[in-house]
Amino acid sequence: MREKGFTLIELVIAMVIVAILAAIAYPSYRQHVLRSNRTEGMALLHEAAAREERYLAQNNSYADTVAKLNLSATSANGLYVLAVTADSSTFTYDLTATPQGSQTQDSCGTLTLDETGVRGAAGKTEPDSTGTVKNCWR
Repeated sequence: MREKGFTLIELVIAMVIVAILAAIAYPSYRQHVLRSNRTEGMALLHEAAAREERYLAQNNSYADTVAKLNLSATSANGLYVLAVTADSSTFTYDLTATPQGSQTQDSCGTLTLDETGVRGAAGKTEPDSTGTVKNCWR
């Protein structure tokens, strides 16, 4: 009479299959987490840009500090820190969202946005022949 159960070889084969699937799935999962965390930085920049335009309408110049925008310098979950630079003589501003911690560290790095809506990432601005900015802002 044959006993029911699994042999050691069958268990090892099952473990190898699970390990291969995990090795394939984890990098994709990690990229998804980084991309979803990046949306927090993009939201912070868009909110700051909207407040800059309101500030311009009320004060005839762009705000040169985050405090003047009545906005927290840190994003909702603390993943990005906002910095503002403005030039009142040329009516321009640059917004920068710098990633904080390992949850946002990827090739996109720092995200930027200016008064004309030009987006930037990792030191590049659009149009970008490498596709870095397009991929980072999707």
